[in-house]
Amino acid sequence: METFYWIVISIVFLIAFIGLIYPIIPSVLFIIVGFLLYGVLFSFDPFNWFFWMVQILLVILLFGADYVSNLFGVKRFGGSNAGIVGSTIGLLVGPFVIPLFGILLGPFLGAVIGEWLVNRTPIKQAIKIGFGSLLGFVTSIITKGAVQLVMIVIFLFFVF
Repeated sequence: METFYWIVISIVFLIAFIGLIYPIIPSVLFIIVGFLLYGVLFSFDPFNWFFWMVQILLVILLFGADYVSNLFGVKRFGGSNAGIVGSTIGLLVGPFVIPLFGILLGPFLGAVIGEWLVNRTPIKQAIKIGFGSLLGFVTSIITKGAVQLVMIVIFLFFVF
């Protein structure tokens, strides 16, 4: 039964990493669910106050990394809040409208359309901002993936 429990916990962690690509899945929530599952199925004894403080700080870092990456990507290429909002909407809608490539096209097109419609940004500049949004999104995936991996490694360190 212990093996089955570990498989379930591993699947929950895997879903968290899938959430990096499909942002509708709350990645960090699945990581915390994995910790709680371990506690319920095995024991909460390995998780002292230091473990939870480190994990909370890493969760804050995850949210900060997501926001800063998107902001940096759009602003660095001359975008405004319209580009950021458009990019965010594209990020959430893109994977459902264009199943395979929507995760990349969504933030790009969202930033382009947001800048073009709201600020009447010339299309050439709006496309440049769209690429900045895409760069920010990819940077965010890499950063959040690394932080999530650190969270799981810390979990394993405390468990074993």
